[in-house]
Amino acid sequence: MAKPFDVAVKDLVEGYPADWVARLTGEVAAPVTVMDADLSTVSPEADKLLRVGADPPWLLHLEFQASRDPTLARRLLRYNVLIHERHRLPTLSALLLLRPQADDPTLMGRYGYEAPGGSVAFEYRLLKVWETSPEEWLTGGLGTLPLAPVSAVTEEEVPEVIERMEARLLREAEAEVQQALWMSTFLLMGLRFGVEEVGELLRGVNAMQESTTYQAILEEGRRKGELEGRRKGKLEGELEGRRKGELEGRREGEKQTLLLLGRTKFGPPSVAVRAYIESLDSQDRLNALVERLLLATSWDELIA
Repeated sequence: MAKPFDVAVKDLVEGYPADWVARLTGEVAAPVTVMDADLSTVSPEADKLLRVGADPPWLLHLEFQASRDPTLARRLLRYNVLIHERHRLPTLSALLLLRPQADDPTLMGRYGYEAPGGSVAFEYRLLKVWETSPEEWLTGGLGTLPLAPVSAVTEEEVPEVIERMEARLLREAEAEVQQALWMSTFLLMGLRFGVEEVGELLRGVNAMQESTTYQAILEEGRRKGELEGRRKGKLEGELEGRRKGELEGRREGEKQTLLLLGRTKFGPPSVAVRAYIESLDSQDRLNALVERLLLATSWDELIA
């Protein structure tokens, strides 16, 4: 099942392919079209494939990653070769790591290996989004704008980034486009923040407040949060009740042991002595009585 961020970035690439080519390569003049990235006959599907109508034409293969995968560089090489073989065009692969959890020491923008008598060297564009300047996203195409809040900004700086995004979208985009781009922003911010945090950060964005989809997602997030809170509370209550029950059971067992051994050594306890022992709720006091049982010569001496 596709994750929300998968849907968000793929929609952005399909809706604004030229913006992504410009962001990753600086190529802005040539027309860009989205191509079928299905390699399923020999390999899983690549994320996105764009054809740049330059002279000569070439392909941009995009991969987005939000979790760590030590085999990713090798997989990029496989995709690149398969795409080139299918379309017979020069192919540039670009990898965008969307959050720090996706980073891996093997991802360096190049992959290769030595073999007897030769070697393989493969280079790809590597972009770690959380290390990029927000200016690069804020001043780029509208199709890459939603990544600004998850770039190299602190949590305190995010509201200012949101304000600048809103100002730009109000100037440059129709209401329907604004709403779609804000929804992508909302989904991508989920890579870094919880649903409630994102809702708070986007509270002042009118386009989002008018979106029934956004409001439904927030409501679902709140509902799940409440259910999870209740579940955890119930579990913690059960654990605490079990712990208290175990302690109470241990105390009752020690009381009965004390009365049984004392009866054997001193004879039957008086009503007062029995009532005193059964009323004890201090574990330390019970432990002390058990230890003194061997030395005491009577019930009175034991509980004195």
